[in-house]
Amino acid sequence: MSNTDASLVNKCLLATPAIKDPLFASSLVYMCEHNQDGSMGLVVNHPTDQNLDEIFVQLNIQCKDEAIRNQPLYIGGPVQLEQGFILHNEAGNWQKTIEISTDIHLTSSVDILQAIAVGEGPTDYLVMLGFSGWSSGQLESELQSNSWLTTSADTDLLFHQKADDKWQVAFDTLGFDISRLSPVSGNA
Repeated sequence: MSNTDASLVNKCLLATPAIKDPLFASSLVYMCEHNQDGSMGLVVNHPTDQNLDEIFVQLNIQCKDEAIRNQPLYIGGPVQLEQGFILHNEAGNWQKTIEISTDIHLTSSVDILQAIAVGEGPTDYLVMLGFSGWSSGQLESELQSNSWLTTSADTDLLFHQKADDKWQVAFDTLGFDISRLSPVSGNA
């Protein structure tokens, strides 16, 4: 991307009915990276049937707080499902953290999980397995074919809405009826 205004970083992608892939159907993807080399995002509305305690056990992290242990894990996307990511609000001082926006960060180091386990982690967070990735130009092509709509992102949408409600809440900000969206694109 040569035009920084066209970046989708800190925005959300909403899957349209044109997406038939079950991994992405009805998905809300928070965009963490978008440039000429490709794009990376995390699906924020598809929790798994696993919880954070399973990760704590695997990493030998002790957590006494049942509410924390029962936090759901999310499938961030189909790429590198063995890799964990924590999308969170506060910057903190963790080893592998990048700032997406002033109030949204992404960490991929174990130290944040250790902090979460003892109640010293960020206030708001989602723990993800894997990510969603697009090669150079691939996402732009999918946007042109009406596979995705874009909308703004904020901490309320990402962290305070129920997973099942996030897609609809984000879509409602667009102000139109999805049934009116053409499944094909064209040029005027």
